[in-house]
Amino acid sequence: QVQLVESGGGLVQPGGSLRLSCTASGLSLDGYAIGWFRQAPGKGREGIACITHEGSPRYSADIQGRSTISRDNAENRAYLQMNSVQADDTAIYYCGVDRSCSSRYFEHYGQGTQVIVSS
Repeated sequence: QVQLVESGGGLVQPGGSLRLSCTASGLSLDGYAIGWFRQAPGKGREGIACITHEGSPRYSADIQGRSTISRDNAENRAYLQMNSVQADDTAIYYCGVDRSCSSRYFEHYGQGTQVIVSS
């Protein structure tokens, strides 16, 4: 059974940083694209970052320039580092895997980790 587990969420002060982790079990991340998504209160889920199976990163305009997506195939994990977070970064953050970053719907998603940006 494939399982993706996000961690690293919590309360973060405005201007601070966070590092989210996505740990996979039941499949090898090698060969998969890994995406990060978020759903803010009252909004739909949006894709914010993706890293191809070859390690090429992509970012949405909202987080470009202040975020880094990375992967560790040996550990079967992926990460999202976000800096200079603000209140509108408050959301549930999910990771997902699929064969392509261009997929509209990813094959598997985790349950999410809550991030609250507040002083």
